[in-house]
Amino acid sequence: MQEQPRAPLRLYSTLAVMGLLQEMLPGLEAALGRPVAAAFAPTAALLRRIEAGEAADLAILTAEAVEALAAEGRLLPGSRRDLCISLIGVAVRAGAPRPDIATPEACRAALLGAGSIAYSRAGASGIFFAGLIERLGIAEAVNAKATVIPQGLTAELAARGEAEIAIQQVSELMAVPGVDIVGPLPEALNTRAVFSAGLFTAEAGSLLEAIVRAMTPDRLRAKGLLPA
Repeated sequence: MQEQPRAPLRLYSTLAVMGLLQEMLPGLEAALGRPVAAAFAPTAALLRRIEAGEAADLAILTAEAVEALAAEGRLLPGSRRDLCISLIGVAVRAGAPRPDIATPEACRAALLGAGSIAYSRAGASGIFFAGLIERLGIAEAVNAKATVIPQGLTAELAARGEAEIAIQQVSELMAVPGVDIVGPLPEALNTRAVFSAGLFTAEAGSLLEAIVRAMTPDRLRAKGLLPA
C-alpha cells in the first residue's frame, strides 16, 4: 500500500529572513522528509492573520511579537528561540551613486538631499524609520518625497528607478536583484532588531531545530544578518 504524503508544516515568517529561508527550504524539506508551506509577510501582517484565527506550526517574527504571542498562550511555553539580528540599511539602484551615510550628520544630509525615498509602512524597519525622521526633525521634508509602500520590499522601487534610495532591513534589501547595498545606517541612528521563532505545535519542533542548525554565522552574514 502506497504511503500517503505527509501534510506540510506551516511556517509564517517575517520578510527579514525570507531570502535566507527560501534558500534553505529545499534542504530543510529533504532533511525532514516532508514539505514546508512558508508564508512571508511583515510581522504586523502575520500577527493580524494569527489573531484572525489562521493556523501555523511555527512562526519567525520580531522577538517582541513572539513574546506577545507567548504571553497570550498562543505559543508553546519555552519554545522561543532567538535566531538572528538585523540592521536597517540603505540601497540604491545598481550602478547609481552611493550617498554618504557614514555619520549621523552625513546620513541626515543624504536623506534630505535624495530626490526620492522608499520605505514601508507595516514592516519593523519602516515603523522605526518613520520615528527616526521625526526625531531628526526631517519627517515633513522626507515624507514629501517618499513612497511609503503598505508592505513588501522597498528595494524593488530602487531597482526600477522609482526611488533614489530604499530603506529597509539590510537582509530585505539584499533579497532584491538590481540594487547596490550602501550599508547600514550609522550605529547612533540604527536599531538592532532581534528575530525569534516560536512553536504553535510540537510537531514543528524538528523544523525549528533544523532551521537553528542551518543558520550558521557565515550563512547569516552572507544574507545581511548577524547571529543572535
